[in-house]
Amino acid sequence: MRRFYRLAAWALSLLAFIVVVGASWLIVSPPALLLVGSGYAAKIVCSNVFIAGRDPAEVLAEDVQAPGHPLLKLMRQAVDFDGKTVTTHLFGLFAPGHAAFHEGFGCSGVPDGDFRAAEQAVSDVPLPEIPAGDPAVAWPDGEAVTPDARLAALLADPALAGPGMRALVVVHDGRIVAEAYGEGYSAATPLLGWSMTKSVNAALIGRLMQAGALSPQMDNLFPEWRGDARSKITLAQLLAMESGLAFNESYGSVTDVTRMLFLEPDMTRFALSLPLEANPGEKFNYSSGTAVLLSRIWMGALGGRVQALSFPAKALFAPLGMASAVMEPDETGIFVGSSYMYATARDWARFSLLLLNDGVWKGSRMLPEGFVAAMATPTEVSAGAYSRMQTWTKGPGGEDDTDHGLPDETFWVLGHDGQSAAIIPSRRLAVIRLGLTPSRLGYRPQPLVRRILDVLDASKLQADQAPT
Repeated sequence: MRRFYRLAAWALSLLAFIVVVGASWLIVSPPALLLVGSGYAAKIVCSNVFIAGRDPAEVLAEDVQAPGHPLLKLMRQAVDFDGKTVTTHLFGLFAPGHAAFHEGFGCSGVPDGDFRAAEQAVSDVPLPEIPAGDPAVAWPDGEAVTPDARLAALLADPALAGPGMRALVVVHDGRIVAEAYGEGYSAATPLLGWSMTKSVNAALIGRLMQAGALSPQMDNLFPEWRGDARSKITLAQLLAMESGLAFNESYGSVTDVTRMLFLEPDMTRFALSLPLEANPGEKFNYSSGTAVLLSRIWMGALGGRVQALSFPAKALFAPLGMASAVMEPDETGIFVGSSYMYATARDWARFSLLLLNDGVWKGSRMLPEGFVAAMATPTEVSAGAYSRMQTWTKGPGGEDDTDHGLPDETFWVLGHDGQSAAIIPSRRLAVIRLGLTPSRLGYRPQPLVRRILDVLDASKLQADQAPT
């Protein structure tokens, strides 16, 4: 019996030693995958709490833990409402993730915990005040909406709206003609567009092209690329995702995209370090790193930090009346043009209306002639799936839109987890759909868009046949 106790004591001591060593390892050098998870959790909670005004426990449970990697279920959070920061840990102890909110600029991930650096990056930047739309004035000048009951019935169909739908807006002939919102969400809720941000980022480049500050064929884009083959990459090739730069866009593990978004304080520096894997113009590679480089290019063309950080609000959001729109930067103050923009569904619809109007707003040309046409033009290198201007020319799932009965000219502003805007210029129609709908669920918005077209066609036929 004494021997048994000695063995038991030895085993417990060994177990305690293993636990201490393991805990020390997690504290001193946590695995990158855990840091990706905590960084992601901190960022999502921060933005939804301080931009969208949601409950932090709800955000952690619904947006982070329910649809995500199993490790995310082990994350615990601490929200500092006074300091406007969020810190997350595995089990509340290990692998810290940080994010900080700054008024007008949303939340930045702070992978190294340097909250002061993140604050200084965006401090003292005046932004224009964009008044909220008058509820008595028709959208898009105000917020008054007159819904079409037949379209409203389509949006109320769960099979057409899809699981996890948070907002649906239909724009036709320059007006919102139907909208629907998921439980707990409304026309006033800012929602994350994920990679829909890429198309907005492209429009900011379009604003500078219109002003003559940028041109598609410019090369020698970064000093860091001088003297090697990357100096030959053109702005047009970056916009078309055919730069030849290596980038792994896979999610769920530690890859280029998750490392950039959640582990790197300076995302641009990481993207600039990527090597070529093909000659520029020869290979399509969808890359969030490319979009961050595009942010760096247009910001660098503006002559200063204040001018660059205020440009989205001054050049795009204020003219369109997008009072809710917030683009978020990384810790260094470079906008994460690949992924991080929040806006209400009605403000995403205002951006979509700009595209429907060929880049013209209230008679003023905001995007160059041919810019929106390039958004609808598929590239050969992408096998017809992607455009020349950070949009998709095939809808979710990669099928031809004509297979769903949609016009061949349809193009898409798309984002992770089911964000989409279908743009059909000849029909003066945009259908915006936002939510939390992982791709594994198999939802496609094309049938909804087709049914909306059917209703509009029937309405036109009735109008044409009505006696005069």
